[in-house]
Amino acid sequence: MAKKRAVGRYPLAFKKQAVERLKSCDNVLALSKELGVHRRMLYRWRDQLVAIDDGDTPPENVKERDLRIQLATAKRLIADQALEVEFFKGALQKVEARRQSSTRPGETASTTKSGS
Repeated sequence: MAKKRAVGRYPLAFKKQAVERLKSCDNVLALSKELGVHRRMLYRWRDQLVAIDDGDTPPENVKERDLRIQLATAKRLIADQALEVEFFKGALQKVEARRQSSTRPGETASTTKSGS
C-alpha cells in the first residue's frame, strides 16, 4: 500500500523559518535531516517564498518582470555551481590524500604528474 502524500503538511510560518535557516546554513543536508524535510523541498520553499516576496510589489512592465525572473534563475544557478565547486574541491583533496599516502619512497606512481 503506497503512502499518501499530505498536502499542505507544513504551515507557512515553518516554511519561512526553514528558508531563513537555509540562507545562513553551511550544511543543507544536515538542516534537512534536522527539520525532517527533504533537501529539495527546502529549495522549493525558498523559490516559492522568493516569488511571493517579489509579488508584493507588482512589476511596472513585462520587461521588469522578465528581468526579475532572470535574476532569480541566475542566483539559483550560482548557488548550485558554488555547491558543485565545493563538492569537487573535497573530491580533489581526497584523491590527492590517497595519492600521497599510497606512494612510498622509490615506488613508481600509478599516475604521472604533468609537467612541461
